[in-house]
Amino acid sequence: MDLLDSMQVYVLAVEKGSLSAAAAARGISATMAGNHLRTLERRLGMQLLHRTTRRQHLTALGEDYYARCKEILRLVAETDTQAQNLQSAPAGKLRISAPVTFGTEALMPALSAYLARYPEVSVDVSLSDRVVDLVEEGFEAAIRIGQLPDSALIARPLTPYRLMICASPDYLARRGSPTRPEDLSQHECLSFSPAALASWRMQGADGQFRVPVSGRLQVNHGHALRVAALHGLGIVLQPAILLEADVAAGHLVRLFPEHELPIRPMSVVYLQDRYRSPKLKTFVDFLVERFPEGSDDIDRSGYAAVAPLPRHARNTRR
Repeated sequence: MDLLDSMQVYVLAVEKGSLSAAAAARGISATMAGNHLRTLERRLGMQLLHRTTRRQHLTALGEDYYARCKEILRLVAETDTQAQNLQSAPAGKLRISAPVTFGTEALMPALSAYLARYPEVSVDVSLSDRVVDLVEEGFEAAIRIGQLPDSALIARPLTPYRLMICASPDYLARRGSPTRPEDLSQHECLSFSPAALASWRMQGADGQFRVPVSGRLQVNHGHALRVAALHGLGIVLQPAILLEADVAAGHLVRLFPEHELPIRPMSVVYLQDRYRSPKLKTFVDFLVERFPEGSDDIDRSGYAAVAPLPRHARNTRR
């Protein structure tokens, strides 16, 4: 007899309380169900169930064997499902969360290639700079910037988030060009929020240091800060993917190119049990391919890379 079939009959007999109930659930005769049980007991050399005309109860071995059979059958079922999923084409709606700037400047241009590759998949992208709850809010994956806290989520590293300090030629003509980072304290610095305006962190020959900055304008949107900088309202510190096209066109001037700015790690996170979904697996694999770990630059079409993420106790790389 097939060992897995016998295990299934045994598990049903335990859960339903009798061999006859297990036989009915499996669509076999009570005699056949008894044969499955005896096959297992002969294989093990010990009794699994004590049976009388009125009731049955598990032996000590029977209790342990029941738990092990449940786990074996679960793993077999998951493996079969995974094999079937791998053979099926990705399809259905995929809900993704991404930061506003990265989503607009890098993810949107990249999505055309993904959707062309998988025509049966539709993507619902929610752009937000807050950290979403994948389970509670129904997202299958989220792109996150910065160090990740410990969690049960799986994390795959993507591009680093490079920053730039820029100002318009008009602003620099009026206020002068800062020649040293320390000069920023004498300028109008544009900020995402008052908290971000206290100081800007930079890297020099002697290591990292902070430069005190101040300014009269704070805006809670990266694109609005870019527009403010383009109109000469001040000096801006924002992601390179948002500013580099304006620098290339001469609309903005990059300041302190000899100083490194912090590179923030970026990753795509998802729940491990959802990775078996073909649409999610193909999307995650596409992001890793399109934004590969290991390169040192990023452009507006999204070919970029990240510094390795630190290993967390429960954040797992795949």
